[in-house]
Amino acid sequence: MATRKSDPRRYVRAIKSSGLRIYDPIDVGDPELWIPAPELESLLNRGLQGVSLAGLPLRTRSKVVKTHVCRALGYPVPETFQRTQPRFPGQFFDTYVQKSNNLQIWNQELAATRRYVLIHVSADDLIARVKVVTGDTLASLDTTGTLTQKYQARCIPGDQQTELISAEDTALLRKFTSARIDLKGTATPVSHPRASQLLPIAILFKRLRRLVGTSFKDTGYDQERNRGAALHRLVCKALGYAGYQDVGRFPDIRHQLLEVKLQTSPTIDLGLVRPDSTEPLDVPKIGNKQIRHCDVRYAVFYGRMDGNRITLTHFFLTTGKAFFGRFPQFQGKVLNKKLQIPLPADFFDR
Repeated sequence: MATRKSDPRRYVRAIKSSGLRIYDPIDVGDPELWIPAPELESLLNRGLQGVSLAGLPLRTRSKVVKTHVCRALGYPVPETFQRTQPRFPGQFFDTYVQKSNNLQIWNQELAATRRYVLIHVSADDLIARVKVVTGDTLASLDTTGTLTQKYQARCIPGDQQTELISAEDTALLRKFTSARIDLKGTATPVSHPRASQLLPIAILFKRLRRLVGTSFKDTGYDQERNRGAALHRLVCKALGYAGYQDVGRFPDIRHQLLEVKLQTSPTIDLGLVRPDSTEPLDVPKIGNKQIRHCDVRYAVFYGRMDGNRITLTHFFLTTGKAFFGRFPQFQGKVLNKKLQIPLPADFFDR
């Protein structure tokens, strides 16, 4: 049974009580009013699944969907929906109704930290599933070459097998870390980070450096997601979690603000967000402080492919703030403005 603090409906109650409109700004991470992506997805599935859009013209369908979104989140329904970008500025998201797996985003670039609410409609025009992802996640799904990774960096292993690039966490994060936390009984890898539940970067390094020399099955160059999952399992176990969980959101180990990268070549794909960005991260505030992308810790593992196995040969750990001090940055092509992204066949089932 959900506790009062973990029940996403508490956000709905708070928004109703606040009197806010969908256009009123909210600080990212506001513990009462900003709805983090996992809870946003849960609330929208609860409020929209089963809604019929049968026989509705496109413009009417769009208005009906946005009306149900307002009600699901506790907002009053406006008399007319303004043409803002994004359409729901307060919670910083856009809605897209999808009957096919071909997502089209016209006349605007993907925004790395904007949330995209993708609403899957069944063959009989019923809303079947809602997924909430960031622009950075959408960019990583493209396999057509329509999009390119905007930011990249280069990883050249040196003589040392393991490198702690940043000896300390960022000043903002440091005050919320604890070396004594037992992760096994505390939370899951995808829980929201909390004060005194974050291991210091030096402890993360001590636990994860032991993975160098470990090998696991290579699922193939076209199975990058499965390759990553194998490494994530090893990381979760090494950190001391009771089990493995991965919901495909940034950062991979959300509870530790830890992003995991597996490199079998020098080019590190970073997507649309620079690791040293001071933009706020879509997690609840900690100690009334907004967590930023630059506060995230990056675990970069370099692996050697040998037949059907990958062996981890090098390990690097850094803060986002110090990332480019070790990994030189270069920039890919600018994104096209008319984007068509084919979503994976199992996208709405994940």
